[in-house]
Amino acid sequence: MARDDDDFRLQPGRIRDRGGARIGKRRIGGASGRASSFNGQIHQAIRRAGGNPSRVGEAGKGSGRFNQRGRGASVAAVLKNRKPWSRDGGIRARSRRVAVKARVVKLNPQYGAARGRHFVSAKAVDAHLRYLQRDGVTKDGERGQVYSASRDVEDGGAFVERGREDRHQFRFIVSAEEGVELPDHRATIRDLMKQMEADLGTRLDWIAVDHHNTGHPHTHIIVRGVTDDGKTLNIAGDYIAYGIRERASEVVTRELGRQTEQEVSRGLEREVDADRFTRLDRMLLAEQRSRNEFADLRPDRDVLESLRQNRALLIQRARKLERMGLAAEVEPGRWAVSSKTESVLRELGERGDIIKTMHRA
Repeated sequence: MARDDDDFRLQPGRIRDRGGARIGKRRIGGASGRASSFNGQIHQAIRRAGGNPSRVGEAGKGSGRFNQRGRGASVAAVLKNRKPWSRDGGIRARSRRVAVKARVVKLNPQYGAARGRHFVSAKAVDAHLRYLQRDGVTKDGERGQVYSASRDVEDGGAFVERGREDRHQFRFIVSAEEGVELPDHRATIRDLMKQMEADLGTRLDWIAVDHHNTGHPHTHIIVRGVTDDGKTLNIAGDYIAYGIRERASEVVTRELGRQTEQEVSRGLEREVDADRFTRLDRMLLAEQRSRNEFADLRPDRDVLESLRQNRALLIQRARKLERMGLAAEVEPGRWAVSSKTESVLRELGERGDIIKTMHRA
């Protein structure tokens, strides 16, 4: 067979630096100058964008939180597996429930990195403080009052100015399920912040404002993203997700005591006619998924203990959903709950939920 001179095979070799795609002079691994390999240039570009090249390819490992190695990680590992229910003298009781909404607000990029859209401007930070201090949020309908660890009347503007150059700030909204029963919200928040300081190993620079303008009293907390020695404060994602909530639950439980099953049941009774997604809805949907067809609330069926104890309330809630067009009784005791129930009820709840509205602002 005649040899075809045009027949050839590509054999890619090692990528070498030709000197044309120079990314810039930065210190990498202790050496200053241009990266000597293609991978080095990639790592250099990641650093310039404010990223960490050592974390490339770690997706899917660990908990998936954005910051697994920040302060409070070991504490969160213990708290996240804690069981809320226990027996005291033969009576089942649980810790108080507290909702915590958290947001890490990026203020300034790392040195040398570009400022993107995800960074919050100084004007937005000022507007957020004005929002917290607006009129009509106290028990008496007065203007919100900023306080701190040591002062009942704190200068919120001075706090904001101190943090102008911080990389980020943390914003939390803390709302106890029985917040109306707390005698002193400021004392509760101060106890929580003291515990957080112990968990994180640093004093925290923070301010807070209590709001009583919704059905559930809640507190807005802003924490500067710096430690007591001026370094950047990085909090482990699991501590933000689980640790703060568990610590808040501990504080509120110390003040109000543990909840018995009877008290929990009374709380569920208040959810029967609620125009939002409730624990009863979650129980109905879980029951339906477990049977792959309907939520079976017939008294002679083998169901979970929680469903058996709250069967009457679940039936009342199912009838409420039926009136809303979100459920139908296919036969006595068997209910088909719409797959749209959670999204519809959450949307209804958010319309009047100032906590959600503010948190997304």
